[in-house]
Amino acid sequence: MDATTDQTLDAVGARLKHLRLRRDVTLTTLAAATGISVSTLSRLEAGLRRPTLEQLLPLARYHGVTLDSLVDAPRTADPRIDLRPLRCRDGSVIIPLTRRPGGIQAYKFVLPAGDNAAVPDLRSHEGFDWAYVLNGTLRLVLGDHDLRLRPGEAAEFDTRTPHWFGATGSGPVEFLSLVGRQGERAHVRATTDGRTGPAGPP
Repeated sequence: MDATTDQTLDAVGARLKHLRLRRDVTLTTLAAATGISVSTLSRLEAGLRRPTLEQLLPLARYHGVTLDSLVDAPRTADPRIDLRPLRCRDGSVIIPLTRRPGGIQAYKFVLPAGDNAAVPDLRSHEGFDWAYVLNGTLRLVLGDHDLRLRPGEAAEFDTRTPHWFGATGSGPVEFLSLVGRQGERAHVRATTDGRTGPAGPP
């Protein structure tokens, strides 16, 4: 084991104890639910014993957390693989919603209140983006257009068009984003006028 692994395992005990105390659960109750003896649980929480995978699995299930969060595993570089929320320096949060390799990827974005006077930094790349606003007002600058999208409104566009997303000064915004590679876009199979069927060609 390297030093990083040692530090990760050493920190598990305190995390296990915090989870148990937060739920106001006794060691006896936890032992009955997980099949791990009281003495073993006590030693794990005190850092006197290293947890095994066979012990971590039932503990993670009982506390309703993932193994990654239980051991505070380092985040992967690709949010399509690591589905934990990614907190950015500007205060925004990106929550990956899919893990499927390739195809359209889904994310939830939570952006803090913005500065209406800020100059957007437009970007472009291959692909299509579809955004649907959940809460707040989303400012979408798309080429020469400066749009304000409100809850229930959506936009779909070719990301080769210079674009920028942000919140307005009125407050934070939450929105869903479907991002596909070039040639892939959301396929609408129902419309508000009652017609159904596959979407037309891009």
